[in-house]
Amino acid sequence: MKPQDFVKKFYPFAKQTETKTGISAIAILAQAALESGWGEHAPGNMFFGVKDTDGVNGNEQLCITTEYSRRSDLKFPEIISITPYTKNNQKYFKYKVKDYFRKYDSPEQSFTDHTQFFFENSRYAKALTVKSEPYKFIDEIAKAGYATAPSYAETLKSVAKNIENYIPK
Repeated sequence: MKPQDFVKKFYPFAKQTETKTGISAIAILAQAALESGWGEHAPGNMFFGVKDTDGVNGNEQLCITTEYSRRSDLKFPEIISITPYTKNNQKYFKYKVKDYFRKYDSPEQSFTDHTQFFFENSRYAKALTVKSEPYKFIDEIAKAGYATAPSYAETLKSVAKNIENYIPK
């Protein structure tokens, strides 16, 4: 889906979520775009890559994903490959795996659950203090470990800037 089409279709959900929670619609929509490949990879209306920790209660799906870690001994339901990876002179391991992610009946449920995730996890407390400032919020969720990609904040901010071009005025 083209960025402008993605924004047109999903911005109302992000704006509704911002109204309910105070978390910037730009930050929310940027995460949805990045995590779903602009809506192309959102099986089960999973726009945010929120993991399902138990994989047993019916609201989960097993999907292929890429994870990064400094450790080479992580456990997943299925490991497809592990490749050494260096960024900024730091050694990581790039995992291609199958892991459990939440699934939803609608995009609205996905957007709502995503923001609740921040409020339910204390590691995002600092991010919530800047929730109305999209770029500061992005920095803080990255620092808190939202994603394992080493350049997550940088990439997400680039997507947010792109989204800003298409938000209705």
